[in-house]
Amino acid sequence: MPISTARNSILIALCLIVIALPAQAETLYLKAAHLVDPIEGKLRSNPLVTIVDDRITEVAFGASAPDAATVIDLGDATLLPGLADMHTHLTFYTSDNGYDSLAVSYTDEAVRGVVNARKTLMAGFTAARNLGAGGFSDVSLRDAINSGRVPGPRLQVSGPSLGITGGHCDSNLLPEQYGVKSQGVADGPWAVRAKVREVNKYGADVVKFCATGGVLSKGTSVGARQYSMEEMQAIVDEAHTRGMTVAAHAHGTEGIRYAIEAGVDSIEHSSLIDDESIKLAKEKGTWLSMNIYATEYLLAEGEKNGLLPESMEKAAFIHERRRASFARAVKAGVNMVFSTDSAVIPHGDNAMQFSRMVDLGMSPMQAIQAATTQAAKLLRWEGQTGGVAPGYFADIIAVNGDPLEDISELERVVFVMKGGEVVRWEEQSP
Repeated sequence: MPISTARNSILIALCLIVIALPAQAETLYLKAAHLVDPIEGKLRSNPLVTIVDDRITEVAFGASAPDAATVIDLGDATLLPGLADMHTHLTFYTSDNGYDSLAVSYTDEAVRGVVNARKTLMAGFTAARNLGAGGFSDVSLRDAINSGRVPGPRLQVSGPSLGITGGHCDSNLLPEQYGVKSQGVADGPWAVRAKVREVNKYGADVVKFCATGGVLSKGTSVGARQYSMEEMQAIVDEAHTRGMTVAAHAHGTEGIRYAIEAGVDSIEHSSLIDDESIKLAKEKGTWLSMNIYATEYLLAEGEKNGLLPESMEKAAFIHERRRASFARAVKAGVNMVFSTDSAVIPHGDNAMQFSRMVDLGMSPMQAIQAATTQAAKLLRWEGQTGGVAPGYFADIIAVNGDPLEDISELERVVFVMKGGEVVRWEEQSP
């Protein structure tokens, strides 16, 4: 072989090797004055967080970044892990109520999801559960976020909520002649098993079902149980067999107790929970997901947003009762996670919930843990989200003040990083 030909072959081989080599990982350093550490339950000073690609590799205190390193210096700000809202409806607006909701198509929901996912992320919520969406629009939203096509939090989604004919998760606004029935309606143990298999087939992570009536549905009693014990047990067994968690919408006392006994992972709302069910939830490790700000917002803005008169009456009925239930659950030490039912409240206003949680008995650290370490347990994302520690995703937010002194600081997030990428940064003026 001629020397020139041999040389060319070597160069080509070297080029192929270089092309085959993985890109060098990018290292970034993030520093601030303080870090709220919900894993240890304390405030720590002068953190230096080392980030390689989308993960945290080291957290040091009082250390300096290497010379010539890429550093984001947030000055006097306080870092926290990205927050998680465990009950959202990203594919709806606050105005999609009553008869106006009939005009919302599945494609409308998908568009709403893109808008609202961004608002939620910019508010500092880097993870969420979406519990109820038509046409599996939330599955499409989750997949678009995961592939980087649209911005938004890490999502677990349910697709359509399961419910009985004429119940809270059915569409009850039109007369029989129109033949309207919601996508998730299923009656009887085998029918609900089939529906769980269906939502699993089309990409849901979570099964949500309506164990009782609700505030926003027409013709349902907010406290009345809907599914039977046999149906609830079938839902839970089928979902758990497929590795899915189960969230039960439940306001009424009997429906809450049935759902806990059936083995659900979380009770949503829990408005009229009694002491017996609080004790049972604690024994079984059931999570309570109580959106206590939602009725406050509905009573102030619901009529303007198109709520039916009966929905306004139901919101007024449960408002103080749910607040009292929340306070009793906190005192009892039940597993609790942060949730807002966003779409009932405006997307992006999720953090308004924190001050209400503190007013009703949680310490600021407990409220933050409900949206970080506790949420990660229910999501089964422990060691991945909910903390600023080695091995976790670099999902980090910052506020200018100390949220342990004033929890409302979380309503004024100035920095958001998700997976090592800065998506919001409001630099302080000199």
